[in-house]
Amino acid sequence: MVDTTFARVDMASEAIDEIKSLAPDVEVRRITVPGIKNTIWGAKKLAREGCTALLVLGWVGPSLTDKLSYLAMSIGLIELQIHLDVLILDVTVHEDEAADERELKSIAVDRSRKHARNLVALLRGDLSRLAGMGLRQGRPDVGPII
Repeated sequence: MVDTTFARVDMASEAIDEIKSLAPDVEVRRITVPGIKNTIWGAKKLAREGCTALLVLGWVGPSLTDKLSYLAMSIGLIELQIHLDVLILDVTVHEDEAADERELKSIAVDRSRKHARNLVALLRGDLSRLAGMGLRQGRPDVGPII
C-alpha cells in the first residue's frame, strides 16, 4: 500500500481496515510518500520487497499542474506494472470531483474500501462474476444495462 501526505483523507487506513476484515491472513505493508509522483518509487520499493499486489492511493489537486502530475504518475504506474509483473490498482481522488469536503471524504473512503475489496478478489481469483455490473468506486453502483 502506497499513500501520500498530500491526501486530505487517510485512505490507506480505510483500505487496510477493509483488507483485514476480508482477509485477516494477508500481510499488509504500507509506505507513505509526499505526493503522487513519489508513489511510483514507493510501489517499486514494495514490489522489490516481495509484494505481488499493490494499492496506490493518490490525491490530485484541482489545478492543471496537479492533473498533469497525475497523468505522469499514472503512466509511470502502468509501466511499472508491466516491467515488474505486479498488480497495481491506482486509487485516486480528484479534489474537483465533489461539491464539498463532506462529499469528497465520502468518495475517498468509498473508493479506498471498494478497491481494497477488488484487490482481495483479484488475489483470490478474479472479478469475472462482476463484469458488466456497473460497479463504481467512490460513488454508488449504477447497475447493468438490461
